Amino acid sequence: MNERDFEQQLRADGFQEIEYQKLDPRPGKGRHRHHFEIRGLVISGTFVVRQTGEPVAYRAGQVFSVADGELHDEWIEADGAHVLIGRKHSEAKPA
Repeated sequence: MNERDFEQQLRADGFQEIEYQKLDPRPGKGRHRHHFEIRGLVISGTFVVRQTGEPVAYRAGQVFSVADGELHDEWIEADGAHVLIGRKHSEAKPA
């Protein structure tokens, strides 16, 4: 998938924050959660996500996603990564 089409799809799917990130190699952050859904397109390099089970390495042209509140870890391999990321915040639920 190309970047322009991916960004259009993010917008169509309700992702409010869209940005490019150039990420240096780094170890995992440790298992954590976000208060938003995330979807990303790897432009170059390797972005690794472990949700349940074995980690999955995403490379150029591949899309990864993590659901709102899902426990996961992520790290960047030695080649670094350039990604186009979208974040979709959950709508506030009535009290």
